[in-house]
Amino acid sequence: MKDVFGKAILDYQQGNYTEDIITSTSISDDDTLPLPYLFRDYSGMPDLEQKALELAKGKILDVGCGAGSHSLYLQEKQFNVKSIDVSKGAVATCKLRGLKNVHVLNILDEREHFDTILMLMNGSGFFQSLKQTPVVLNHLKNLLNPNGQILIDSSDIKYMYEDDDGGFWIDANSAYYGELEYQVSYKGEIEKFNWMYLDYNNLEHACAIVGLNCELILEGKHFDFLARLSKTQ
Repeated sequence: MKDVFGKAILDYQQGNYTEDIITSTSISDDDTLPLPYLFRDYSGMPDLEQKALELAKGKILDVGCGAGSHSLYLQEKQFNVKSIDVSKGAVATCKLRGLKNVHVLNILDEREHFDTILMLMNGSGFFQSLKQTPVVLNHLKNLLNPNGQILIDSSDIKYMYEDDDGGFWIDANSAYYGELEYQVSYKGEIEKFNWMYLDYNNLEHACAIVGLNCELILEGKHFDFLARLSKTQ
């Protein structure tokens, strides 16, 4: 793992900010991800993220914590929050920012139990594929305490396949349209990985397979949404 993302945010934290991250996907051109945005405070977060933080309760797991902005807000509110990321650079950044309980860890290797699991900034990306989604959801379900919840945001990117006539050019024989190859580049280094944007109906269906309730909490302005998942009683 090159950890391009981690190197970028660690540079920013250490005062070596000279350029931003460039992202692209298998269906989109280059886009700029400004590093300062990853260090935003609560007031700079989208409504979906603010709502998720408002709903967080009890012992909390922040999955893919990145620069730690969500976890820091919760820590300041005196919550018991554990933050994990596969990026060593991200975890180093979080420690420099003052996070107390942050670890380099893949979510599939997590074994503790929690009242709230946060999966923000397109949490469905951790599933990587539609086929893998029930497998990961079942693991997450087993990490929940009684009455626990998973708060996850995602987007339906079907609109990206729309043509000028209002039709869609999705290949019915190909993989699910939300499954993408994601590319991150920074200071000449490039890293590619599988990523997925999951529409609400498919999330709801995957939850039903593994015995999770799926509740739509809030819809954003651009096909994005926040959902709360909980064990069926």
